Amino acid sequence: MNRPIVQSLGGITLVGGGPVSPSLFRDSCKIAPLIVAADSGADRCLRLGAVPEAVIGDMDSVSSRARKAFGPDRFHLIPEQDSTDFDKALRSVAAPFVLAVGFTGARIDHGLAVLTGLVRSPQRCLILGPRDVVFHAPPRLRLDLRKGDRFSLYPLAKMTGHSEGLDWPIGGLDFSPDVRVGTSNRVTEGTVLLRLSGPGMLCILPRARLGQALAALMTA
Repeated sequence: MNRPIVQSLGGITLVGGGPVSPSLFRDSCKIAPLIVAADSGADRCLRLGAVPEAVIGDMDSVSSRARKAFGPDRFHLIPEQDSTDFDKALRSVAAPFVLAVGFTGARIDHGLAVLTGLVRSPQRCLILGPRDVVFHAPPRLRLDLRKGDRFSLYPLAKMTGHSEGLDWPIGGLDFSPDVRVGTSNRVTEGTVLLRLSGPGMLCILPRARLGQALAALMTA
């Protein structure tokens, strides 16, 4: 395995080229202060007044302005076209966790590719959007949430599971993207317990529950 381009003892904020509000960016950097950009995420960093530790990708969409602003030493070209810039960046960092911003709210095809990359990667990563936090659920998960919180599950593979603490329990259900999904469930108690038969389930929570989602992933 190649040595990571960026290594960190703390969290990394990974910036994509999609929309990122200054408040979302600040919230992410408070928790994960080291910044890495995926390709045109360098331009997003430039707009936000931030300097990334590294820019990683195939460099097909980063501007000459960003290249000049950050200098050549920060740019790390991975030219292969079998993976997205999100995948390239995620596999090129080593950190306890990654918070990804700028990967939702733009093109749908890009967003779907990012979600696919999320379930493929062994790196703990949470994708932040204006209203949501999304992560790949491990086989066993305990989340300390609030009664009434929105709790959505979206499978990218066939699986079954068991839940405690949800309005609509998932036990006995067969999940797959073309048969059954589990969106818009609700939390009935403060604690939600999940057991899943395998990998491939996305968990989607309100963005305000980022802290709880991160704590659950770090202890899973």
